[in-house]
Amino acid sequence: ENDLLKLVNVNRYADVPPSMALVRSFGLQRGAIASSVGHDCHNILAVGVDDDSICRAVNAVIADRGGLIVVDGDQIETLPLPVAGLMATLPCPEVAARYTKLDALTKAMGSSLCAPFMTLSFMALLVIPSLKLSDLGLFDGDHFRFVEDPSAPFETSSMN
Repeated sequence: ENDLLKLVNVNRYADVPPSMALVRSFGLQRGAIASSVGHDCHNILAVGVDDDSICRAVNAVIADRGGLIVVDGDQIETLPLPVAGLMATLPCPEVAARYTKLDALTKAMGSSLCAPFMTLSFMALLVIPSLKLSDLGLFDGDHFRFVEDPSAPFETSSMN
């Protein structure tokens, strides 16, 4: 209702607790999306409306050894990226069709972002302003330091 969603950064390289923050402007009304494409860390990034959907999306990325995932109720749609979590092994037309389907599903779930998966991938790129989520916590790119009390959500509007 308030477009306030949970954003999660799951470290793909170490068994440590995930980092979490709140984010606005993704617009999702249900479900979750997740991706192993996250500049520059390429951890698993997920955003969603509830913990169950987020966990299912993250687990689907893990099961595919990397990829883009949409979870909408009982429906889970995937684009596996098994080469380092960044590249597909499917034929190009199938990759394009799956990506188009994931994008359309995400928008049907309420996102008004032009490119929701691209936006998600930049939520962990610490070198661009303003607030980003690393596997170590919320990072202020304007002041180049971690935020000690991350009580306010950040906007994705600059990524449209």
